Amino acid sequence: MTRDFSASFDSPADRLEWSATKWEKYRGRDVIPLWIADMDYPVAPAIQRAVAAHVRHGNYGYMSAPRELAGDLVAYHAEHYGWQIEPEWIVWLSGLVLGINLAVKACCGDGESALTFSPVYPPFLSAAPTQGRRTLEVPLALDEAAWRAGDLRYHIDFARLDAALLPDTRLLLLCHPHNPVGSLFSRDELDALADFCVCHDLYVCSDEVHCDLILDGTTPHVPFARVLAARSPTHLARSITLHGPGKVFNLAGLGIAWAIIPDAGLRKRFRAAKQRLVPEACCFGYTALQAALRAGEPWRQALLARLRRNRDQVSAALDAMHLPHSHPAATYLTWIDTRRLVGKVGNAAQWFEQQGVGLSDGADFGAPGFVRLNFAAGSAVLDEALRRMQEAVYRLDTGG
Repeated sequence: MTRDFSASFDSPADRLEWSATKWEKYRGRDVIPLWIADMDYPVAPAIQRAVAAHVRHGNYGYMSAPRELAGDLVAYHAEHYGWQIEPEWIVWLSGLVLGINLAVKACCGDGESALTFSPVYPPFLSAAPTQGRRTLEVPLALDEAAWRAGDLRYHIDFARLDAALLPDTRLLLLCHPHNPVGSLFSRDELDALADFCVCHDLYVCSDEVHCDLILDGTTPHVPFARVLAARSPTHLARSITLHGPGKVFNLAGLGIAWAIIPDAGLRKRFRAAKQRLVPEACCFGYTALQAALRAGEPWRQALLARLRRNRDQVSAALDAMHLPHSHPAATYLTWIDTRRLVGKVGNAAQWFEQQGVGLSDGADFGAPGFVRLNFAAGSAVLDEALRRMQEAVYRLDTGG
């Protein structure tokens, strides 16, 4: 019998009670928060039960990963991604952004550079400078014909990528699936990108935290390391894959993620960068992850169905506003082109906030004039947010 999770998706609990970052930003103000990338939904009941049992145990001291957890993760990767990893490749982390910074430190020397595609999740832009290295931004190419039809579609511009490469470039930071544009790179793009990395002897750090949020529920995720491995084990050895349950199972507050690093030497450098600077993963994070891997799939499938519905609702509303936008293949994030509003309102993110809806400013992702909307919200909340946006844009367009 299939469990019905719709009630928890329709009417999630009040998150201000526990000072959720997403809602705390606008405490005391009539602003609906659709900004930071976490979901308003309660986590899967199987995870709740596992964490509750751990809480009842009463001791929350330092904890190593449970012995069976690496095996669970190996099995999950084989079943869901067709990728056979080894337990010793896994490095546990207390957060995925931390992994991006450690990858830069492990792969690039002082003053060397890392490539990344923009617009992109802000830590991709800041990681290299934070570590005393440089970021080289390569803009993704926008499909102009699709844009004129109101659809934001992006692809890799390999001419731009080749032109951006410098002699001191050591690393590609890849967001796969891509945040904020919500796209899946085609297999042809992945193959060509792998060939580029092989040709220029680059390390690759691929953030794949959104890969279990491919919304059609049937398209398989292709780990970039698997594409490299198809070329040779030598090229697989230059890969770092980052993953965690924070997005798909809504566990960002429990501080659990992992890196998959096949090469022992690179793994040693990564661990050395981590040592004595970074706390270990949260004890409850290990418990929650194990429950998610073993019993979270029915909830994940129900989540995908709800997110598809929400995505389509957002798309219809934005079409009515005549705002070009992504129709994300993955993530619960819609990327919106608000440049037509800028001449009238200035900063669109600030203007929408004044209208009672909090969105993420595209400038933070390297794309001023755009905003990002998180549609992983309860039904009434999302309905009201879209109503406010539509009415505000209508008044602006009609002078009313």
